[in-house]
This record gives sequence, structure tokens and C-alpha cells, in this order.
Amino acid sequence: MSFSSLFESGESARNKSHFATIVSIAQSHENISPEEMIVIMRLKSKLDISDSDYAAILKNPAAYPVTPPTDSEERIQWLHDLFKIVFADHAMDENEHKLLKRYATAIGFNDVDAEYLVKRSIEIFSGHLNLEDYRYLLNKDRK
Repeated sequence: MSFSSLFESGESARNKSHFATIVSIAQSHENISPEEMIVIMRLKSKLDISDSDYAAILKNPAAYPVTPPTDSEERIQWLHDLFKIVFADHAMDENEHKLLKRYATAIGFNDVDAEYLVKRSIEIFSGHLNLEDYRYLLNKDRK
């Protein structure tokens, strides 16, 4: 651990942790697709990941332990970011599915909630919404 990393902010460490997990999931099926790379680059900017940290994370994402967010809203945001990566190539394999469940638990959801959130997110991201959910989402922010 470098001397400067001792003074790293909690938010910076969480952002690197989150980004490393995203990269791990993207790399779980050997090559990162061009679609996934676009999302990764957006998240790199959004999470304020430096070029040197980016290179280090791409080389070894497992070196960054999961540092979970402290509130449920941020946990949902992190889960959403991960689903954007997984579905960037419009597909999800079994390995990604397992990683998402493990990650949901690692960021603070209990096993039951993690299972539900991953299952429901898969339905939403894959477009398998029933009519009631579709109506709800269409009218949710309508005034």
C-alpha cells in the first residue's frame, strides 16, 4: 500500500472498488465487448477514476476489495451500474448472473433481498415486464 493511499477518501476508495467490480464482471467472459467498453468509459468518468487507477484496475480488478456504500439508495445505484454493464451486449451468461448475486450481497443486501433484486433487475433489463409493470414505469413520473 502506498503512503498516499493511506489518506484516500472513503468515497474515492468506494468508487475504485465499485469500478473494479464492474471491470471484473465485464471481464468474466474473456473479452470486454465494445458496448461494455463504452459503459465502462462513462463510469470511469462518472466515478472520477484516474488514468493510472484505470490501468491498474484493468490489469488486476481483484486487488480492490468491495467497499460497500453506506445507504440503500447508493446500493441500488451500484446495482444499476452493474446491470448496465452486463446488458450492454444485450446478453447475460451464468457467470455474470452468479457474480451479480455475490456482489449484491457484498454491498449489503441480505440473501433474500439480493436474490429478489437480481431476479427483478434481470426481468427489467431483459425487457420481460408484465403489463402492470410497464404501465407503472410509463406513468411513474408523469404529472
